[in-house]
Amino acid sequence: MPIRIDPWSAAIPKDYAKLMEEFGIEPFESLLDRMPKPHHLMRRRVIFGHRDFGRVLDAMFAHKKFVVMTGLMPSGRMHIGHKLVIDQLIWYQERGANIYLCVADLEAYSARDVPFEEARRLAVDEYLTNYLALGLNLDKCNVYFQSRSDAVRHLAYMLAKKVNFSETRAIYGFAGNSNIAHIFYPMVDVADILHPQLREFEGPCPTVVPVGVDQDPHIRLARDVAARFQREFGFILPSSTYHRLMPGLTGEKMSSSKPETAIFLTDSPEQVERKIRDAFTGGQPTADEQRNLGGDPDKCTVYKLYVYHLMPNDEKLLDLREACKSGAIICGDCKLRAIELMTKFLKAHQAKRKSTEAKAKKLVEKVY
Repeated sequence: MPIRIDPWSAAIPKDYAKLMEEFGIEPFESLLDRMPKPHHLMRRRVIFGHRDFGRVLDAMFAHKKFVVMTGLMPSGRMHIGHKLVIDQLIWYQERGANIYLCVADLEAYSARDVPFEEARRLAVDEYLTNYLALGLNLDKCNVYFQSRSDAVRHLAYMLAKKVNFSETRAIYGFAGNSNIAHIFYPMVDVADILHPQLREFEGPCPTVVPVGVDQDPHIRLARDVAARFQREFGFILPSSTYHRLMPGLTGEKMSSSKPETAIFLTDSPEQVERKIRDAFTGGQPTADEQRNLGGDPDKCTVYKLYVYHLMPNDEKLLDLREACKSGAIICGDCKLRAIELMTKFLKAHQAKRKSTEAKAKKLVEKVY
């Protein structure tokens, strides 16, 4: 049976190898030798796949123009899983990328019923303020709201001329009761991805979209549409990288709508401690069994916190992994260490947030 993925599902893909084979995603690992200072998410295979990322690397190393296109959907609070993309944006920004950052308020409205003014508030309070505090230079990003971009909306309408309903239904699995706004939204997303290549912006140039694999339907459609409009616009087919979706603390997908699954960037130390103490692990039923049999870090959501965020040093991470597998460390001690590191990170981050709130509001006033 063919694998189906869609951008609005709550499921975590289990077999990434099958996904890569079925959808033609290339392994990212083959590019690591070309990169003198790969991000730790790349080294650890959290970023595991790509489409045509080689052309982006060529532009990066030749100091030529290239674009990173990404977006945020303002439908809930920002959690630690969202930080994955921001870490990547900072890495790209340090290497000369032109970053386009879309506030997907049309998607929030069509898919999650979020009113536009509420989306604006969430964009400021939960996302852009945190982005600044994390170290992303928004002054050097092209930040825009979908609902306010004439270029995106106009391009979406033009591109839709060469896409039919049967094609979008095959990609997204739309049902008969899907509303027309939701059905048309993929064209807005395609326009987001391609519009930086319009001549009034950057012109045709290599463009990469860093996404979780659940967003691949948008990438596939954007590449197909770009090929159909090359004569009119000279589009270079957009590239993409794929990162593993960070599991929630309960083992399901991390979600803003399920607070127990996520650590939010505004959580208190007490909330952090409670959530990590209750987190699902790969340990044994008792401490004695853990010491004798060891644990399974690959099943442990706390270990994922170290992999993705808390332990950038690879050697220390490997030491922790071996300690878990050998039983040298038990889950309780590992959780205490994670609580300490996460609390320390959030305390520093939240202090920075206080100095970035006003700047985020001013930024939005300019573009909204």
